[in-house]
Amino acid sequence: MSASFEDKVVVISGASSGLGLATARRFCAAGARVVGLDVRAPAEPPGESFRHIEINVIGYEQVGACVREILYSEKSIDCLVNNAGISRDATVWKMTEDHWNAVIDVNLKGPFNLIHHVAPHFRKAERGKIVNVSSINGLRGKFGLSNYAASKAGLIGMTKTVARELGRYGVNVNAVAPGLLLTPLTRELTPAQIDEALEETVLERLTTAEDVAEVILFLCSDAARQITGEVIRVDGGQYI
Repeated sequence: MSASFEDKVVVISGASSGLGLATARRFCAAGARVVGLDVRAPAEPPGESFRHIEINVIGYEQVGACVREILYSEKSIDCLVNNAGISRDATVWKMTEDHWNAVIDVNLKGPFNLIHHVAPHFRKAERGKIVNVSSINGLRGKFGLSNYAASKAGLIGMTKTVARELGRYGVNVNAVAPGLLLTPLTRELTPAQIDEALEETVLERLTTAEDVAEVILFLCSDAARQITGEVIRVDGGQYI
């Protein structure tokens, strides 16, 4: 889509690879100043208007300090994209407590930390866009992914709740739910698992990170000003 984000500040968590990097690249191309949050910098910056902040989003106080620094240096935050995510797959009877906690911390507590600390700015500005990256597996569940599916389902619940809480301040809060993306997070899947996902689609092709980035850009644009509390599946029909 054609959209300009000149003079807009977009904060993206998990921006150093996969979907986060593709999203950062798309916003940079649209003219935004992009602040990428991740535990490591991208191998190559996605654009001249990109800057990286090394941070683990599970740290409540660290995220608060990070948001304050961004507001001080950039003077504003216009869009927040909660993309950081990990997986630690196992059946529920084999899953360790550490693997459960790690996924919930990054995938659910991380978005809470960022939304909590950005919300006062959005309320004061009476505008803002939040897009949370969930998953179709947060809608349907998936064998061996109880921690991941729970975190993504929780993120959908948080999306709808925060949309209600911030709507009166002119803030749009939505989620995208991708199907299988061939990102560094999914490179460890077997060919059989990838083939299974492909067979589930009705468009007979897997979704790319760029496909999802376009939808995130749309949800952060003025064209989506009347959309809030929604979960947009971007999966080539994999869910249905």
